[in-house]
Amino acid sequence: MDSDPRRRFAEELKSARELYPERRLTQTDLARLARTSKSTISRLESGKGPIPPELPAVLDQIFGTDGVFRRLDEEMAIRSSRAIHRRRREVERSASAVWEWSPTLVPGLLQTSGYARALLRVGAPVADEEQLTAMTRARLARQEILQGPRPPHLRVVLCESVILRRFVPAPEMWEQLAALVSHSERPTTSIRILPLNAEPNLLIDVPLSILTSPTHVQSVCIDSYRTARIITEPEDVRDAVRAFGDLEGEALPAQQSVELIRRQMASLT
Repeated sequence: MDSDPRRRFAEELKSARELYPERRLTQTDLARLARTSKSTISRLESGKGPIPPELPAVLDQIFGTDGVFRRLDEEMAIRSSRAIHRRRREVERSASAVWEWSPTLVPGLLQTSGYARALLRVGAPVADEEQLTAMTRARLARQEILQGPRPPHLRVVLCESVILRRFVPAPEMWEQLAALVSHSERPTTSIRILPLNAEPNLLIDVPLSILTSPTHVQSVCIDSYRTARIITEPEDVRDAVRAFGDLEGEALPAQQSVELIRRQMASLT
């Protein structure tokens, strides 16, 4: 069987259309049933371009294929995400500056072993202990860039909810918060806390990283469930940089942020 889910999607679509029980559907017929354009159907059958997010479920309904198109679409998303994560790590390793914003969790670049392991276990519930250990080690390996002779300038803004949320046992959360304090003591690192009552912001519910290359080119990395994106369009990057600056403007000063983290640590003991 062809291992390329994009090619399999194209083949399944053409086959299902031509073998439709009542009569062979033309691309125009299928476009009408799926409420899309003939050019979209033609493009998908040739394996080109993005797949409209709502279309796989519609195709499964039309052809009675019991989730075939949805599963292939998910497989494509996972493969694409893995490729983007690899690219992101490559860009991150050579970055001269890394800006991190998170409304929910400690960013992967600053996670401790226990914190990362708990997150990875949720994301991969069937992984065995050996696999989980390997994934945790790979995530922690990202921190090597902070320990080299020329670490990137790291600016981190965390929503206050990040340090309040306890999805790991108190000792492990204490260790994670202590790691944040330790990171904040580096001369090239700034960690600031955005209060819960901060003003609305374009990025308020969107965790992202802004990476600056040695040639001063900036890109925006966004991770979400099973997907990842790297944005390089200048206008979109400028909007993200501006919004990140607004978050920093609303955040507590660095020293007050560290004091807030320490108070939360004290509440865990």
